[in-house]
Amino acid sequence: MSVVMKLTFDENISQSFEQLIIVCSLVLLAFLIVVVFLFVVFQKRKIKFITERNEAILKYQEEVARTQLEIQEVTLKNVGRELHDNIGQLLSVANLELNIFTSKNELNSDEDLTEIKALIGKSLREIRALSKNLNNEVIHQVGLVESTKNELNRLERLKFLKTEFTLKGNTFNLPKDDMVILFRIIQEFLSNVIKHAKATHLKICFSYTLNELKITAEDDGVGFEIDKVTWSSGLVNMKSRALLIAADFDIQSEQQKGTLLQIKYLKKQV
Repeated sequence: MSVVMKLTFDENISQSFEQLIIVCSLVLLAFLIVVVFLFVVFQKRKIKFITERNEAILKYQEEVARTQLEIQEVTLKNVGRELHDNIGQLLSVANLELNIFTSKNELNSDEDLTEIKALIGKSLREIRALSKNLNNEVIHQVGLVESTKNELNRLERLKFLKTEFTLKGNTFNLPKDDMVILFRIIQEFLSNVIKHAKATHLKICFSYTLNELKITAEDDGVGFEIDKVTWSSGLVNMKSRALLIAADFDIQSEQQKGTLLQIKYLKKQV
C-alpha cells in the first residue's frame, strides 16, 4: 500500500514539474515575443525618426540655398537700380559740369572745382557701399545687425523713406544659415513696404535677451486687412522660413494704421 502511495506521489510531483516547465517555457516564449515585438517597433520608430530628421535637414539646406540665391538676385536688382538712379545721376552731373568748363576752357572759381570733387567723392562712397552688398559672404562677415543697417541705409540713400534702427541688449552669435534666413525675412518685409505700403517711416528693433532675439519691424503705411487678404507668396515664404528655424512669426496690420512684423528666435548652440 505504501509503495502504491509513493508511486502516486512521485507521479504527481513529476506531472507538477512538467507543468511548471511548460508554464515557464510559455512565459519565456511570451517574454521573447514581447521583446522581439518591442524591438521591431523601436527599430521602425528609429528608422522613421532618422528619415524624418534627414528629410528636415535636406529641406533646411535646400531652403538656405534658395534663400541665398534670392538674396543675390535682390542685391543685383538693388545694385542696378542704385547704379542707374543714384551713382549714375551723380556722375552725369559731374560729367555735365566738366563738359561746360571744358567748352569754356576755364573754371569760374575754386567753388566749381570743389563741387565736382564733391560729386565724384560722393559717387566713390556710394560705390564702396554697393561693393559691400555685392559680397555674398557679407551677412556672415558683418552679422545680422549690420546687414540690416546696410539695408536701411540703402533705403535712406535712395530716399524711399525715413528709417530708424534700435538695438537692445547684448547680441549673441547665430548659426550662419539661420542668420541668412532671418535676413531674407527682413529683406522680404522691406520689399513689401517699398512696393505696397506707401510708408514714410520704418522702424526696426532688435531686442536681445539671454536666450532670445525679438525682431520687430513697423511701418506707417496704408496697411491692409489680414482677414480679407489672400496671403501672397511673399507672406507665405516669410512664415514658412520662420517655422523652418523654429521662430515664432506674427504679422499684424490694419488699413491706414501700418503693418507690424514680429519674430521671436530662440538662441541655439553655434
